[in-house]
Amino acid sequence: MKPSKKEIASENLKANRIRNRNAGIGLFRLLIITFLILLSNAAFAHCDTMDGPLIRDARFAIKQNNVNIVLKWVRQEDEAEIKNAFSLTMKVMDLSPYARELAEKYFFETLVRIHRSGEGVPFTGVKPSGTPIDEKILAADRSIEVGNLTPLKDMVPKDKLPELTERFAKVMSLKNFDVNYVESGREYIEAYVQFFKFAEGEEEGQIEAANHTTYIPWILSGFFFITTIIFGGLFLRKNK
Repeated sequence: MKPSKKEIASENLKANRIRNRNAGIGLFRLLIITFLILLSNAAFAHCDTMDGPLIRDARFAIKQNNVNIVLKWVRQEDEAEIKNAFSLTMKVMDLSPYARELAEKYFFETLVRIHRSGEGVPFTGVKPSGTPIDEKILAADRSIEVGNLTPLKDMVPKDKLPELTERFAKVMSLKNFDVNYVESGREYIEAYVQFFKFAEGEEEGQIEAANHTTYIPWILSGFFFITTIIFGGLFLRKNK
């Protein structure tokens, strides 16, 4: 029996609703994936990684049983929390291999979280070894390691080299501080950060401004996520 025009129209309407619903679900998924990508890339720095200088110092502090090695990375007002975390870590380190793993993870995450908080940056966890790092950051680290700017010179505009050289010289002049003189360590870290920021391309003044705008990507990401949920839900409800 040949279907009537009414039945054909009804089937077409039903098919269109299914297509629209599927398209909405696809769009919703795409928006969520985009949000997650934005979230994962926000406020990234190599001190967040297991291969970075912060965790490297944390490992050395544990090996030497000397918390002073890492105190240069945090503000004076945050020292007590780091010292307490370090003390708890050292107390359970030798109970078992599993206890050691958990203790190290706890200390690493505490240290990175407090360090990032001091920079005005949200804590997003400690990134695993092998996490990609910007080539300029790697070159800047290499320059400090070898004691000259050769690794960085081809990555920085020539007109920036005098300023970069001056900042590098300050870093190197402060590098060999006594780890037990924490203020000397903090002076070194301040010069270290200024050198890295300039090497990455941030001009003077942008560094301070960045401290005030750090949360903007997270605010925008949060807003994007909420609106995605709302409009996605309305779309699906409308096309049921």
